[in-house]
Amino acid sequence: MSDFTRLREAAGTAGPWRSLGELGASADFREHLHREFRVPIDSGVDRRELLTLAGASLAMAGLTACTRQPTEHIYPYVKAPEEVVPGEPLFYATAHVHGGYARGVLAESNEGRPTKIEGNELHPASLGGTDIFAQAFVLGLYDPDRSQTLSERGEIRPWSAFLAAARLAVGKERPGRGAGLRFLTGATSSPTFAAQMAQTIAALPEARWVVWEPAGRENVYAGAQAAFGERLEPHYAFDRADVILSLEADFLAEGPAPARAARDFASRRRGDSPNRLYVAESTPTLTGARADHRRPLTPAGIESLARAVAAAVGAISGAASSDPFAAAVAKDLLAHRGSGLVLAGEGQPAAVHALAHAINERLGNAGKTVVYTEPVLAGPPGGAAALAQLAEEMRAGKVTTLVVVGGNPVYTAPADLRFAEAMEKVPLRLRLGLYEDETSRLCHWHVAEAHSLEAWSDARAYDGTATILQPLILPLYGGKSAHEFLAAFSEQSDKTGHDLVKDFWRARLPGDFDTAWRKAVHDGVVEGTAFAPRSPSPSLRPLDAKPPGAAETAGELTALFRPDSTVGDGAYANNAWLQELPKPLTKLTWDNAALISPSTAENLGVANEDLVDLLLAGRRLTMPVWIQPGQAEGCVTLPLGYGRTRGGRVANGKGFDAYALRGSDGLWSRAGLEIRKTGGHYPLATTQHHHAMEGRDIVRTVTAAALARDPDAVRKMGEPPPGPDDTLYPKLPAAAYAWGLSIDLAACVGCNACVVACQAENNIPVVGKHEVTRGRAMHWIRVDRYYEGSLDDPLTVHQPVTCMHCEDAPCETVCPVAATVHSAEGLNQMVYNRCVGTRYCSNNCPYKVRRFNFFLYSDFHTELAKMVRNPEVTVRSRGVMEKCSYCVQRINRARIAAERENRPIADGEIVTACQQVCPARAIVFGNIADPGSAVSKARGQRRQYGLLAELGTRPRTTYLASIRNPNDALPGAAKTGGDHA
Repeated sequence: MSDFTRLREAAGTAGPWRSLGELGASADFREHLHREFRVPIDSGVDRRELLTLAGASLAMAGLTACTRQPTEHIYPYVKAPEEVVPGEPLFYATAHVHGGYARGVLAESNEGRPTKIEGNELHPASLGGTDIFAQAFVLGLYDPDRSQTLSERGEIRPWSAFLAAARLAVGKERPGRGAGLRFLTGATSSPTFAAQMAQTIAALPEARWVVWEPAGRENVYAGAQAAFGERLEPHYAFDRADVILSLEADFLAEGPAPARAARDFASRRRGDSPNRLYVAESTPTLTGARADHRRPLTPAGIESLARAVAAAVGAISGAASSDPFAAAVAKDLLAHRGSGLVLAGEGQPAAVHALAHAINERLGNAGKTVVYTEPVLAGPPGGAAALAQLAEEMRAGKVTTLVVVGGNPVYTAPADLRFAEAMEKVPLRLRLGLYEDETSRLCHWHVAEAHSLEAWSDARAYDGTATILQPLILPLYGGKSAHEFLAAFSEQSDKTGHDLVKDFWRARLPGDFDTAWRKAVHDGVVEGTAFAPRSPSPSLRPLDAKPPGAAETAGELTALFRPDSTVGDGAYANNAWLQELPKPLTKLTWDNAALISPSTAENLGVANEDLVDLLLAGRRLTMPVWIQPGQAEGCVTLPLGYGRTRGGRVANGKGFDAYALRGSDGLWSRAGLEIRKTGGHYPLATTQHHHAMEGRDIVRTVTAAALARDPDAVRKMGEPPPGPDDTLYPKLPAAAYAWGLSIDLAACVGCNACVVACQAENNIPVVGKHEVTRGRAMHWIRVDRYYEGSLDDPLTVHQPVTCMHCEDAPCETVCPVAATVHSAEGLNQMVYNRCVGTRYCSNNCPYKVRRFNFFLYSDFHTELAKMVRNPEVTVRSRGVMEKCSYCVQRINRARIAAERENRPIADGEIVTACQQVCPARAIVFGNIADPGSAVSKARGQRRQYGLLAELGTRPRTTYLASIRNPNDALPGAAKTGGDHA
């Protein structure tokens, strides 16, 4: 019997499992389970040396928590700014622009230093929530690897010299009406930038603007073009949809507004009648993890499913499919006319998008669960075709001046274009960039770009709503904004970014301009700028017949190219917070890997971390393998964004460059991949085995039907907790405040935003790949991922785990120096100055939520690193244990404000960092001593349970069980959503 056969048998009978190693009870997993850290602390030390070191440690026990801090100087203001009060942060509305779309945020500033990002409740794409990229956005501001100079061929030059060079270039292009001038940019929705480009092109009408976004939305627009005859932007109302079919649309993690989508989707998962989600995808996604029914399919299989559903509902002509999944989905959609929704992901071809539009039109969903507006992104149609034409023109000598604004096309361009080679044939190349990266290396002029928190700009949200981006700090390195850079090629070169943006809006804001401008800047939203919905006329005749295409070959492998879930397309590769953030499904950090299904791995005879050669269309890449449950058989996912050579000290040398295999004829998928074993091995840093809780029943999921039949179904799962008097601990004295936290697993989408928000709020250090492999990642929150069921298509559940703040805390009784103690309000507190590093508390914690500083992980010496830190939170040193504090600094801030106003702390006044960031509003914090508080009401729900409460720890952090709503007409529906613990 093969290993995979045994694993499949185990998957059919086991409860939730986190990894293949746990499912098979491998030796490696057992080592993780019974050892607190992955490698012995005393490796290579003999008994005599150990006793010597132990004696020295005992002698210095009183000093270990007193590591000498670096000298810091405090200087008073000569004239203090009027609005700055030391210790009182200020918040400014701005936006984080991702993929060209604005996501509204509030930037926290402590005495002039931006230190934290929060969501903007007034912004339609945020509603108060954010994502991992927005949270890590502030770390990029203080990146010491950012470009710090303006240079010409490596020599530092002043801004005036660049202006002269730009004027000279424009002067040379003017006789030919700009025929040799090309502007290459990434996707943008900035109204001001678009107006500047229009003015520049109007002055040089033969010049051309080329847009290239490596993971852009060209398929979305092309699909609308095929369906309606015009390029349109679809907007989805997930809060109105009863039944959703996702054709590999990862709307909970990707797209123009994932935070808004998560909020709307989660709002329909909590009630007595939750929505139902069907997902067809080739590679596992966060949206697929939340599905009530998920089907792994090849890209061709997804299009076939879309056609089968479209034919079944009458959207296109064709015979009914014999596929029971397609029939069940179509029947469900027909039963929910006007409240159903079908959407396709950016990686799906235009035909699949057009089929989704056809189904929505047929079922009356248009105008209800989906609306259409003009495109949000500005500029001409982009994509591989536009970039290929530019490369051809450069190679033919037709381009004499190339202006590159942002992006990194030398790194991200399809490999078959040989873009770097073509670019070197252009006589003059000018670049604006945050880093002196792969593209800047080939440019004559490089201009350091200002970070978005340093510059004025504007951008539109998914619905067209505009936001004015305002700076919070002067450019640290004298960088220039895209507006100032582009103005150098016009008659406005003397204007600042502020003036350019303000002048654009001067004629567009109603009423008194100064009042309207101040309001727009203050609110982070320009009122009345959302695009009006359109009612397009469908033109779907060409979809009736499936266009001829290459037939799938049995046994042929298909390469899938996807942005990495933490570093994106490579733009965030130098962000250490995101590099060390465990990917939500693979739990890998600091690397990417070729993701393959268990069946494909079995056929190829490969295992995790085996190095293989990937061959595609004459191109080769060596990469390690990672076996991913739920991956479509025959599909190999190659995450983009790694393998950088000039991305910065954090990015360089990390992972493998999947762009080397990506061609312009298969930006998202390409059949014909060949895999060859090399016999090599590459270690990957994964956290999937970290902090295992001895196989106890910890995650609870229930179907909506089971909960309706038995309201106590969740409470009957697992062992009952002990009674209130079944304890040897003294009872806590009654207090006015008893802090507690509730996490709703039905709403949680596993996005990891809470992990990064906690890191930013609490000055949690990065430890690096080597320390992660030793089990020493320092995140105070971890999001465990559990599978259940089939090895090839399991159900997936995410569960955030933080300190439980147990009322009967086992960590407190074993600390020899009382470094972990209980407050009168129920907080399990760490007294850093007492901690001597015995780690007894961590060994005795059943939840494995304590983190120990084995080394000085925090950077005490780099000045820029200090600027991002929260001044209200102590920066820990070597030899200190740390953990979640329920954001005690926020509790104290609210307490001081309440005492100053002689009132009690109001419910909802204290918002923890994880609660504030959560886009799905899955976390509630408050006073459990107040029966009317939101957290008390959450704890009183029938889905409530305590994690390992049967141990008698009496955790203050509790959970609401996850809910699924399977379709009884599909096989396995009774088990879908698992009535289990």
